[in-house]
Amino acid sequence: MKNVRLVRHGESAANAGAATLDHASIPLTEKGIEQAKRVAQSVGRASELIVTSPFSRARATADATISLFPDAPFETWPIEEFTYLDPTRCVNTTVGQREAWVEQYWVNADPSYIDGDGAESFLTFVGRARSFLDRLATHPAQDILVFSHGQFLNAVAWLIERKPIQVDVQAMIEWRRYEIDNHFPNGCGYVVTRALGDSSWSVSDSVDTDGAVNLDKLSARSRAL
Repeated sequence: MKNVRLVRHGESAANAGAATLDHASIPLTEKGIEQAKRVAQSVGRASELIVTSPFSRARATADATISLFPDAPFETWPIEEFTYLDPTRCVNTTVGQREAWVEQYWVNADPSYIDGDGAESFLTFVGRARSFLDRLATHPAQDILVFSHGQFLNAVAWLIERKPIQVDVQAMIEWRRYEIDNHFPNGCGYVVTRALGDSSWSVSDSVDTDGAVNLDKLSARSRAL
């Protein structure tokens, strides 16, 4: 049985409402650092592989666990957060200041639209999530710990639970609704499993920063299966 724990990074400066320079270099807050420490304490044993997004907030969250298990293999994969707004117009803005742009992007619901240099389309974003699942499936490690981002991890869960055939306008609208309904806090995550010889993944449970099962989240995902 392949067992993969997917964890969202700790609270970032952007999550706390601060203005940020770019999507990739957003740091953790003091609260986020404490959440990263709690995640590390909940792991219990060294994983066969630790994977992180290249974005600094995910790497900083992973570092707390890596420091406890320095001999665990560690890799950086392209599992960074969805950057759908033009990064150049987002410099020194807050989440609140970007709210109207965000709403307009999702109202337009164009899966192939690219907002500017450094942004990606919804099609590309979902393609990265698919590639991530494929890479997990073929990797020899059976116990994997992953540090990534809220929207990316929800894209992974959406692919597993809803199994979309096409990534069209309707799928984009449905994913946005799914992402809002299934939002989970910083430092939390869920587990996906894949039985030996099976071609599909399943969402097993959701965990909080103390490593306990989050029953409310698990119930919500179970209904979606």
